[in-house]
Amino acid sequence: MKLYKGPVNALKIKTSVVKMIGQKTIHSFFNPVSKKKRTLSETWEDTASQTAAAAETTPSKKIRPADKDGKDAAAAPPQVGSPPLSPEQLQRVQRNKEAALQRLAARSAPPGFGDSWKQELSLEFVKPYFRKLMAFVAEERKRGTVYPPPHQVFTWTQMCAIRDVKVVILGQDPYHGPNQAHGLCFSVQRPVPPPPSLENMYKELATDIEGFTHPGHGDLSGWAEQGVLLLNAVLTVRAHNANSHKDRGWEEFTDAVVSWLNKNLDGLVFMLWGAYAQRKGCSIDQKRHHVLQAVHPSPLSVHKGFFGCRHFSKTNELLKESGKKPIDWTSL
Repeated sequence: MKLYKGPVNALKIKTSVVKMIGQKTIHSFFNPVSKKKRTLSETWEDTASQTAAAAETTPSKKIRPADKDGKDAAAAPPQVGSPPLSPEQLQRVQRNKEAALQRLAARSAPPGFGDSWKQELSLEFVKPYFRKLMAFVAEERKRGTVYPPPHQVFTWTQMCAIRDVKVVILGQDPYHGPNQAHGLCFSVQRPVPPPPSLENMYKELATDIEGFTHPGHGDLSGWAEQGVLLLNAVLTVRAHNANSHKDRGWEEFTDAVVSWLNKNLDGLVFMLWGAYAQRKGCSIDQKRHHVLQAVHPSPLSVHKGFFGCRHFSKTNELLKESGKKPIDWTSL
């Protein structure tokens, strides 16, 4: 007699299927399938992106503190107004605002700008005219040679602290020949021979200052270190092209420098030689400062009033009257 095996086979098949499903389920649980193993940085970037996207699409909710009864402050009726700030509080807010703005502006300072000068003039760096000026100079350097080199444009801020300035000599435009301009007006780098205007200054010094002799070079750094600000109205120039950077923004910046000195220091001596320098210094407060004027020391005008002006000795007399140490004009 033959036994019926149908149900037995069906039971075996069902048992096998259940076993396979169970194995697959357990295997999947402990070994999840992944298309690609992700790095930690990729996971962080995705998380950051999702967080940023959520911040953009989800309106922020301010957590309101509960009152003494435990009720949400949002349920309280709105206040009709807040008490006004006191004058002291308003001044504090304004000082904090200005300090924050100055810190931000100082980060935009051009290379080589002296720290003490940066602290007082940093707000100029974020003004549209100055940004446009810096872009112009950068483009000019790409196209050709510009004097002085970038690290020497602001040499005048590196020689002494801004509050140690005692004398201001205003020039117009940097020298446009090789190895001449280095960020101080009328001054040239060694061993370049002194230009004609500087030679005439030396001649006047020889008759005005006892013991002065020609130094044999044209580097005026020795004056700048004593507090003589040698400032050109325009601070860069295209090689062999005088006044090529005129009316590009430098004049506005150097006006701001003169304005700061005029308003924040006392007893300065301004030596204004020639019509250009005299126009630039026309706003100087002569009740607070001393202004000495003469023609420019260039060969074209030196005999019309520069020789014999005795500005160097007069400057020292005025400094003594203000209780300041005179300049050693021989220290070059």
